[in-house]
Amino acid sequence: MGAMDNTANLEALLPAAPQERLILALDGCDGEGALALVEGIPGLCWVKVGLELFVHAGPGIVDQLRSRGLRVFLDLKFHDIPATMAGACRQAAGLGVGLLTVHASAGLEAMAMARQAAAEGATAAGLPSPLLLAVTVLTSWQPQPFCQQLAMAPPLSTHVEHLARLAAQAGLRGCVCAPQDAAGLHRQRPAMALVTPGIRPHGIHQDDQARTMAPAQAMAAGATWLVVGRPVTQAVDPGLAFAQLCQQIAAGPRP
Repeated sequence: MGAMDNTANLEALLPAAPQERLILALDGCDGEGALALVEGIPGLCWVKVGLELFVHAGPGIVDQLRSRGLRVFLDLKFHDIPATMAGACRQAAGLGVGLLTVHASAGLEAMAMARQAAAEGATAAGLPSPLLLAVTVLTSWQPQPFCQQLAMAPPLSTHVEHLARLAAQAGLRGCVCAPQDAAGLHRQRPAMALVTPGIRPHGIHQDDQARTMAPAQAMAAGATWLVVGRPVTQAVDPGLAFAQLCQQIAAGPRP
């Protein structure tokens, strides 16, 4: 049996119900804390395992979360030479994750090789292939520092669109972008899945996210999945905070 294409299970992954559109970022949790947290949130479907939790708890945390019926977004943002990035994606896909990130700025060849390697790794493990997501520009960047510090010609949104176009050329069917960039990317590439971090309900502090948006606004802009962390994980009642976010999504407009 040959390796399945990275996009083969895209339709099965795409969310329908409000709770399927929210990805809970487990940043700041250790392994035990993450498992205790998810147990207390009824209806939770997706969780994000990022660098901090993965380094602390190791690959085993993915299996522990999956054993609780959760889908895992492994957000390690691989960015390296093509062969190394492909090797990392091959190993990560064998963990059974549903979503996996690489940096689009690694280039066309690296993304294409990563996509193929992820499909091969999943097939070798007898698992569905993850949806590989290209990270465009991090939500911590403001437009002026981004252009000045990285010597990029303005505007920032033009660079986001360029990276999304490059990702599509490499065969990727999803991108990670700030919610402010979702509307433009959705218009240009309506078939591309868009994952938007930086989701903050009204009245919640932005923390270190420079470009944020409320859940209903991000959905109206064309986001497929919304990534939310501290507004839920640091809430007095995380289960209630998650339910309220789901209500906001259900009540909001669609693009």
